[in-house]
Amino acid sequence: MSDLTLYLDLMSQPCRSVYIFAKANNIPFKFQEVLLFKGGQMTEDFGKVNPLRKVPSLKDGDFTMGESTAILLYLANKYKTPDHWYPADIQKRARVDEYLAWQHTNTRPHGSKIFWIKAMTPYLLGREATPDKLDPPLCELNATLATLQDQFLQDKLFLAGDKISIADLVAIVEIMQPFAAGVDVFEDKPKLSAWKQRVEDAIGADLFKEAHDRILRIKEMHNLPVAPELKERLKARLESFTR
Repeated sequence: MSDLTLYLDLMSQPCRSVYIFAKANNIPFKFQEVLLFKGGQMTEDFGKVNPLRKVPSLKDGDFTMGESTAILLYLANKYKTPDHWYPADIQKRARVDEYLAWQHTNTRPHGSKIFWIKAMTPYLLGREATPDKLDPPLCELNATLATLQDQFLQDKLFLAGDKISIADLVAIVEIMQPFAAGVDVFEDKPKLSAWKQRVEDAIGADLFKEAHDRILRIKEMHNLPVAPELKERLKARLESFTR
């Protein structure tokens, strides 16, 4: 039995990156589900693992940590995963690090914003998002995707070279978030679409589908009840994206 426990909610894109990485590399772990929309992160037990109450989180024996990219690097180093994930070559590794640094203020927030406005407005407010709320973040997202394609991917097979790396994994889960909300981010972007297919093939179609199953069924959430207190917290989060 592994001492490694991963605390995850696969609705969350960073959680999906950690889950896929561990599964793709046959890293043994206990999957502890933490359902964010049910307030699972607020339990006393989870607070002992991560006082910040965020997922993904990791517990390895007595060692605990959070932050998805840090967890990915910890797993890559501890389990000595194949070099292409986080290359030993200093310049190839720097390309991975470069994307990981950039995405925190680009791919991640812009994709998340679209997801919340497009998918969560109907769930929380009972109506579709209006163009004045949706169009500006769509422009931001498209500019981000253009940079990812033209500056990071360029004419390479993957973001850091000719094999998949942690950078590709972190990128694809973020891009799938607005896609799940109903925005075809790959339409009219043949280079990005071909890259997405290569990433999926490298991960394995079954694992890719498994990891994204819940988020791709986001519309089914609209029929699920939500506690009033939690709904108000979620509404406040939504409002932070639409101010």
